[in-house]
Amino acid sequence: MADILNVSRRSFLTAVGLAGGGLVLGVSTRGSDGDSAAAAAAAAGPFAPNVFLSIDPSGEVTVVCKRSEMGQGVRTALPMIVADELGADWARVKVAQADGDPKYGDQNTDGSQSGRKDFVPLRQASAAARTMLEQAAAAQWGVPATEVGTRAHEVVHARSGRSLGFGAVAAAAAKLPVPDVKTLTLKPASAYTMIGKGVPIRDVPDMLTGRAVFAIDIVRPGMKYAVIARPPVYGGRVKSLDPAAALKVPGVEQVVSLDSPAPPTAFKPLGGVAVIARNTWAAIQGRERLEIAWDDGPNASYDSAEFEKALLKSAQGVGTVARNEGDVAAALKSAARVVSADYYAPHLAHAPMEPLAAVAAVSADGCEVWAGTQDPQTARGEVATALGLPPEKVTVHVTLLGGGFGRRSKPDFCVEAAVLSKRAGAPVKVTWTREDEIHHGFYHTVTAQHLEAGLDTKGRVTAWLHRTAFPPIASTFAPAQLRSLGELELGVVDVPFAVPNLRCEACDAPAHVRIGWFRSVSNIPHAFAISSFVDELAAAAGADPKTFLLDLIGPPRLVVPNTTEKYGNYGESIEQFPIDTARFRRVVEMAADRAGWGRTLPKGQGLGIAVHRSFATYVCTVVEVAIGANGRIAIPRVVSAVDCGLAIHPDRVRSQVEGATIMGISLALHGQVTFKNGRAVQSNYDDYEVARMPECPRSTEVLIVESDAPPAGVGEPGVPPFAPALCNAIYAATGKRIRRLPIGRTVQT
Repeated sequence: MADILNVSRRSFLTAVGLAGGGLVLGVSTRGSDGDSAAAAAAAAGPFAPNVFLSIDPSGEVTVVCKRSEMGQGVRTALPMIVADELGADWARVKVAQADGDPKYGDQNTDGSQSGRKDFVPLRQASAAARTMLEQAAAAQWGVPATEVGTRAHEVVHARSGRSLGFGAVAAAAAKLPVPDVKTLTLKPASAYTMIGKGVPIRDVPDMLTGRAVFAIDIVRPGMKYAVIARPPVYGGRVKSLDPAAALKVPGVEQVVSLDSPAPPTAFKPLGGVAVIARNTWAAIQGRERLEIAWDDGPNASYDSAEFEKALLKSAQGVGTVARNEGDVAAALKSAARVVSADYYAPHLAHAPMEPLAAVAAVSADGCEVWAGTQDPQTARGEVATALGLPPEKVTVHVTLLGGGFGRRSKPDFCVEAAVLSKRAGAPVKVTWTREDEIHHGFYHTVTAQHLEAGLDTKGRVTAWLHRTAFPPIASTFAPAQLRSLGELELGVVDVPFAVPNLRCEACDAPAHVRIGWFRSVSNIPHAFAISSFVDELAAAAGADPKTFLLDLIGPPRLVVPNTTEKYGNYGESIEQFPIDTARFRRVVEMAADRAGWGRTLPKGQGLGIAVHRSFATYVCTVVEVAIGANGRIAIPRVVSAVDCGLAIHPDRVRSQVEGATIMGISLALHGQVTFKNGRAVQSNYDDYEVARMPECPRSTEVLIVESDAPPAGVGEPGVPPFAPALCNAIYAATGKRIRRLPIGRTVQT
């Protein structure tokens, strides 16, 4: 539970654009009752207010959105929460984008956490503001505050029929003591007028008309433009450089050598050679004419095809135990039948639609950065470190993001712009090309998995062994990181299956590229292996896949994984966000029923099913596939059922899952980055393909479970179950098992 602060100080009034008196509230995670306590907490380090709510004398409500907007609708959903709890008129609610600053608390827009983390604090801040408005109006009318309420941007006293606009009492409300959080009365769900309803996305009109501002649109007076030739191999550096030809390109003004750090590089830029010019095209042309000899460093021999073999061998060996229940070895030995399978999923690139771009302006006063960043505070800190400045001398302005998927939370591109601005003595925009992103990104990890299961004479699973090998994310930040038990929480150790003997292990895998988080992270390969393997077990048992899956999930109960390290549960308490098999079962039944599971299909067509929980949300996907005479894969229909707790903005839930379906098709059919001699082989959308329109489903249905559970994650959970559901559908249509991604456009039957 948070505390609410009256933060009506000059700096905050200025920040939200209030010229005169008004009410400004913030949310604190520490106990505090005023500005002095807020300042003391801020000085202590970890505390800062997170989201601010203000009401100016005209009555306009401003909500400062601390999260980044990249199409998920956060700049609509979060203000909806405020407006509903406050009793505001939606037309009079304005959204202001927060700069990167610890006073807002955590601003990282990763991990599908915006609604999950901000729902209660925003309601509390809004309820506090509503209570203060009611108290101020009640004092003016001489009536009990309990008789006063808010409705449609007014404070109303129903008994007398009197009302006052928010602006008329905002200044008086600001002088009142902020109520203790424990005394606040939040609206019941039955009183919601916006939460759970359809509301148009605020940013769509600007996006459709070209008024929306992304980082790549930013222009500053006197700005220079830069592109960078980065080492083609992770850990490489410049051996020799001849810039003469580049400097002859019209518009090129400067060639700058940048230091290349040794791995692990964390968020540091990769270095290389920057070309600074009067426009981006000149900079690109200049880069093409650079004569550079590279020292490829320790990863010069990285070959992903050879690494796949080594990774599969590692997954087939004994790993570090992450969860162990019963005696798997004995159960496998006594099983009537043992089934085993190996699965492989390759590196993936984020490849958002808007290439990375950042503008920085370094001056004697500090540095300003404009970037589409998912984590402005980390960007602020990394820029400050690179420039040798205190963080308070760096301002990071957050623009709209043209896609993110986790890439834009890594601020190396912001640091590049800042370093080059300092070197150039002018504002500099750094632009990454599509080839830059695919060649030099933070890749989704490559994964090999080995699964074994024992079946009894009735086809029931008595033993489950899961070994997974992948270079961990930690390898990008610390040396000698070969495995991660924590990343097994993403689908492996938290399987809900009712199996008496269960063992999960992490196996060693060295990293040869930068590994970073990606939409749904390791849930993607883990769900692919687990749900595909369940389908294989159903076939071995001669059972219907849906029936077998439900039997494996078992009866309704709460699962607490008995893990060797404390189970993190996506940063949430297991009590508030339990692993609930009843919710697994519900989404399976809903999706299967809507898809017409069990109906007879023509030859060459099939249905596949998969279910997965990630970010505290349960998703079941059923894919209908049709295989043409030439083996061409067509996907006529996809049905997904989603239980994300309370759906704050159902339209965005549907759109997120629809988008996850398209991304799932892209990854399942095409997605892979391979390496030869340490270099990424793929370069652009021609060989790192995304789904084209003919490959997309003719029908995509998203069913949302009505729930009074707390809001859970939405942006990522739709991705993991798609690939296994598709592969299981292909098996149903053709009898061909797919254990390696990507599939390609066709299957050989």
